[in-house]
Amino acid sequence: MEFLSKTTHIDFMGKRRIAAIFSAVLMIVSLGSLFTRGLNFGIEFTGGVVIEVGFPDTADLTAIRTDLAQAGIPEAIVQNFGSSRDVVIQMEAGGDRVGGEIRDEVMTVLRAQDSGVTLRRVEFVGPQVGEELAEAGGLATLFALLMLSL
Repeated sequence: MEFLSKTTHIDFMGKRRIAAIFSAVLMIVSLGSLFTRGLNFGIEFTGGVVIEVGFPDTADLTAIRTDLAQAGIPEAIVQNFGSSRDVVIQMEAGGDRVGGEIRDEVMTVLRAQDSGVTLRRVEFVGPQVGEELAEAGGLATLFALLMLSL
């Protein structure tokens, strides 16, 4: 049984120079972007607060973002988690405020929107833990690259 009815002949080796040039250009652009823009570390690496809340009805993410910005928390990342009623709010470590204070401020803002909001989970990640995670992740990446090259 024959799946391909005609004989194909693709000159892969003839296109190797074009592929190598294309690959080199992509690597140079990637390294240039890395050096000019740097890495964008998440809360796990920089430190911050993750708050998970549940709403009785569908949560309005735009209204939550607006209310948090008006309350002095403009950098909050608000996303649905699981269903449209579950919301995760991520904030970077905020200067002199303690994690418990941030949690209370956020819950006050959310309860002003909907009194049925329930706090499900709060996680505090300090910058020291984040620094250790970044170092361990970098070492793991280097080790994996070393093992792949052997």
